[in-house]
Amino acid sequence: MKLVLFSDVKALGRKGDVVDVADGYARNFLLPRKLAGEADKGALAQIEAQHKAKERREANELAEAKALAARIEAAKFAVRAKAGGNGKLFGAVTNADVASAIAGALSIDIDRHKIELVDQIKALGSYSVEIKLHKSVVAKTKVDVVAA
Repeated sequence: MKLVLFSDVKALGRKGDVVDVADGYARNFLLPRKLAGEADKGALAQIEAQHKAKERREANELAEAKALAARIEAAKFAVRAKAGGNGKLFGAVTNADVASAIAGALSIDIDRHKIELVDQIKALGSYSVEIKLHKSVVAKTKVDVVAA
């Protein structure tokens, strides 16, 4: 029996998949629990429309991420931190500090968990920072740490 899965079923498939299962498994397990429905023309058309909408949404997200990456890479960022006379910081510059510097410069809210510092920032200077905006888009920029 051909069914369309309404939710993920372990060892069978993911939501939206069309699967061929035994009649008893479908009647006794999948259909009563509303985990799947019959794969008729209407259900298949609906699944196809959902796949196309998902692809369009993902394409839009990718385009927005690329545009945002271009804006971030073109901008300069400065983080102010207290430092001693020898240039060492009192503490360290964190991902949250970099996120607030980006928010101040570009008025963009970036999740601090998406910001990856190559090294710990414990001294004044210029450091490279990677920002993961999308699963395939990473913006690379420099952050200048200056004395407050």
